[in-house]
Amino acid sequence: MANLRADTCPDISALANEVDLLMVFGGDGTMLSVARALRGSATPVFGINVGGLGFLTSVQAPEVPKVLQQLWTGAYVVESRSLIETTVRSANELQPQVALNDFVLSRGTASRLIELDVKIDGETLTRYRCDGLIVSSPTGSTAYSLAAGGAVVSPAAEVFAITPICPHTLSNRSVIVGLQSKIEVTVLSQKLEVFLTADGQEQTPLTFGNVVQIYRSRKSVRLVRLPGRSFFETLRKKLSWSGSNV
Repeated sequence: MANLRADTCPDISALANEVDLLMVFGGDGTMLSVARALRGSATPVFGINVGGLGFLTSVQAPEVPKVLQQLWTGAYVVESRSLIETTVRSANELQPQVALNDFVLSRGTASRLIELDVKIDGETLTRYRCDGLIVSSPTGSTAYSLAAGGAVVSPAAEVFAITPICPHTLSNRSVIVGLQSKIEVTVLSQKLEVFLTADGQEQTPLTFGNVVQIYRSRKSVRLVRLPGRSFFETLRKKLSWSGSNV
């Protein structure tokens, strides 16, 4: 045993209150968990990728010794990323949830399509018959939404992406709406399991008639980026994009 003696904090939020910058080692899943825990905190988060793709992390683990000096001298940029929030209207009102990437309404184990009615600011968009529906923030466009055929969105864009998963109607495509919009999704399936998942990590069961309201949260998370490293550079590297001008 190391027998180390050090101050401890009960949770991530308490730790963030004691430091000027929080370094997080992990992949995107770890960053998402920390972002939800720190919602509204002014402490910036610096992500070090020891996982998979790492869209939310700033550097790879082997680069840490080189970039520490930049952090100590304050040579970094802090970006504010909007969180999104949801409440479920039902007989028993559920606590609001927040997410950095996305909220997903999906079917359970049965291999049958679920039916979801979607409204934007009170106006009907459409009724989906699908395996599920992804509502992603700008930050989350490179996550599940991208895998389901959604557009790549710059994190600076003020938009939601609404992307159906395996829709029965082939003309259904990802829809982009303003981040100030309120999205309402009503569960119309009566005999099938339907779940609401935040960032692929926190799951809530839904029932027929539940109305899921998704909107921009008043809270945000602050991510650290090193100068010279942009979202588009990360996009090219992580997705292995190439071309005559790259």
